[in-house]
Amino acid sequence: MHTTSAAEQVSEVTTTALAASPFLAASSPRDRADLLLRLAQALEDNRGELVSVADRETHIGLGRLNGEVDRTRFQLAAFADMVTDGAYLDAVIDGPVGGPPPAGRPDIRRMLTPLGPVAVFAASNFPFAFSVLGGDTASALAAGCPVVVKAHEGHPELSELTCALAADVLPDGVLSLVTGRDAGRALVVDPSITAVGFTGSGAGGRALFDLATGREDPIPFYGELGSVNPVVVTPAAVAARGEEVAKAFVASFTLGSGQLCTKPGLLFLPAGHGLEEVLQQAVAEVAPSLLLGSWIRQGYVAAIGELARRSGVREIVPLPQDTGETVSPSLFTMSATALREAPVAECFGPSALVVEYESDDDLLGTLATVPASLAVAVHGEVEDDLASKVFGAVRTGRVVWNGWPTGVSVTAAMHHGGPWPATTAPLHTSVGAAAISRWLRPVAYQNVPDALLPPPLRRDNPWSVPRRVEGDWTRRPA
Repeated sequence: MHTTSAAEQVSEVTTTALAASPFLAASSPRDRADLLLRLAQALEDNRGELVSVADRETHIGLGRLNGEVDRTRFQLAAFADMVTDGAYLDAVIDGPVGGPPPAGRPDIRRMLTPLGPVAVFAASNFPFAFSVLGGDTASALAAGCPVVVKAHEGHPELSELTCALAADVLPDGVLSLVTGRDAGRALVVDPSITAVGFTGSGAGGRALFDLATGREDPIPFYGELGSVNPVVVTPAAVAARGEEVAKAFVASFTLGSGQLCTKPGLLFLPAGHGLEEVLQQAVAEVAPSLLLGSWIRQGYVAAIGELARRSGVREIVPLPQDTGETVSPSLFTMSATALREAPVAECFGPSALVVEYESDDDLLGTLATVPASLAVAVHGEVEDDLASKVFGAVRTGRVVWNGWPTGVSVTAAMHHGGPWPATTAPLHTSVGAAAISRWLRPVAYQNVPDALLPPPLRRDNPWSVPRRVEGDWTRRPA
């Protein structure tokens, strides 16, 4: 394991990662899958100590942390299955099935290949699932890329412990750890790093994105940033189950003390909804909680104070009095017209804003001004004309029907991303099977002798991974 906190020493870590890159890239899918499964087992074998340290550093709670260990183990195992299958390599061979290409055409074969060493910035709010052995790391290792993790300052001891456990499993240079903001900036511009995965604030992500794209050799920066994740409730849904929706919304925006990237920050309700007392009562039943750290608490208190002072904003739940280290949920309301005139940003913590709209046009016009989000939830009825219009109006990476954006399934079809400012790369996801594509690039081999081709493209296919044989797709019918 390599750990450093000095920016000038980052090059030592990345040089080691670069030296490990050819070995990892050339390893067979089964060998890589074995490493991932052994990492998952190391988490399980040390679960008690890891969760205890994580709870002391983050105040998240043993229940959720144990669930997060389960998710992290599942992610590692899922990528082990995926890499063993080999379909992620997207190996393609031109020519008719079982034979050479047509006369006069070159023999072209293409597959995806690892980028090389990548940097991963851990998140504060998921000390396992988006940290040292989280989804970014798991997908990059599965792709065949060594990883240098920039540890989050919110759980330094856990990061060191997790990396030390991984060092007992992985070859030297395959996984390393750096700490400190200066080291993080140096990591992004280090010439050995070929891509960056980031989960965090919009301001921090944008600054690092500019560094990555401003290099002499620009590299991809996959940043998952802030998101307001609006929830739209149609008049038909209010009439059918308004109280149920209101109570569930409070449960969603206060889940994890409001410190989830998918927290619904805006609730669009039709004017005259009559749900204010239900919302007040549901919020009153949520106990004060500790946030991830003092810097999060300070940011939350400042953000809700600023929102409360804005013109057109009214408190649904009175601003909580200072209760020491804990914070209480807050809930505000304003009109859709006022929101259009002055959009709001994400508030990290247990706070949300109810937006009241007067008509379909009022709603749709306001949604057009809301920044793109990771997820949008729509509560309506199947025969609801407004619901279908909302689908076409929102800019997001995931639409949730009659549900809540909190809770992201790790599946093949999941897309956890979205247009700017939700992410810096809307074509890609940081959760699910497709996350591996961020760390791969296509290479076409033309007229290369079979013995010199990568194993999946050879005729004997020693890795036994799936391949597509494509016919003459340029041919047009007479």
